[in-house]
Amino acid sequence: MKILLSILALTLCVAPLADAARSVTHLALPERTGEQLYTKYCVSCHGRDGQAKTQKAKFNHTRNIADREWQDAVSDERIFNSIMNGRNVRGEMPAFSKKISEQEGDALVTYVRGLKK
Repeated sequence: MKILLSILALTLCVAPLADAARSVTHLALPERTGEQLYTKYCVSCHGRDGQAKTQKAKFNHTRNIADREWQDAVSDERIFNSIMNGRNVRGEMPAFSKKISEQEGDALVTYVRGLKK
């Protein structure tokens, strides 16, 4: 009987901890800003200013995303789709849909729009 009561007491103590641990794993991570995302994923090709003057950009024929004409011609949806799905027109732009959320994709579109010269 003592063993049964000990097991019951232990179960009552551990169960709430297990529930708490499960709920922590379901907490949403804070969204990163467009600037943070751009710095992490885009600078190496597009450059800090978006003008694609890096060595990697020259090799991959990376687009100057700060170009006013391009910015005026392209929709937010197209930029978002390029970020999330990648582009394979002249070079390789990887898809980022497995690395960033849709909200972060939207933040990145806004940041790219701010690079317009």
